[in-house]
Amino acid sequence: MGLFNFWKKSGKNVGGEPTAEALKKEVADLGLDTEGLEISVEGDKVKVSGAAVTPEMREKVILAVGNVDGVAEVEDDHADDVIFHTVEKGDTLSAVAKKTLGKSSRYMEIFEANKPMLSSPDKIYPGQVLRIPRDVEV
Repeated sequence: MGLFNFWKKSGKNVGGEPTAEALKKEVADLGLDTEGLEISVEGDKVKVSGAAVTPEMREKVILAVGNVDGVAEVEDDHADDVIFHTVEKGDTLSAVAKKTLGKSSRYMEIFEANKPMLSSPDKIYPGQVLRIPRDVEV
């Protein structure tokens, strides 16, 4: 089981306090596949349970619901060796790639790993949590 922290006052506004329905709509609007997953909300914590289509899809759903204004934590019952990075003030994808993957030139791998939540490599913000790909060449 994994518990992931997010900045509660950062991220996309879904119209007030996040509800399970609003989060499911956000995930669907991003085109992510939630088949086999359940999303529930308890206060500022979101719970993701069930079996996702792929581990990558599960991680993207966790990020999609976690990067919503009002969500402080996402609890997942199947998270294994997930690597996330919280964007700090002044970060660029190149800087994040250097910190996490060892080379700034690998920033596009992070961008691709976070589509469709990221629309451009230049559009990240402090507090945003990014998925760092694991199965890539160094």
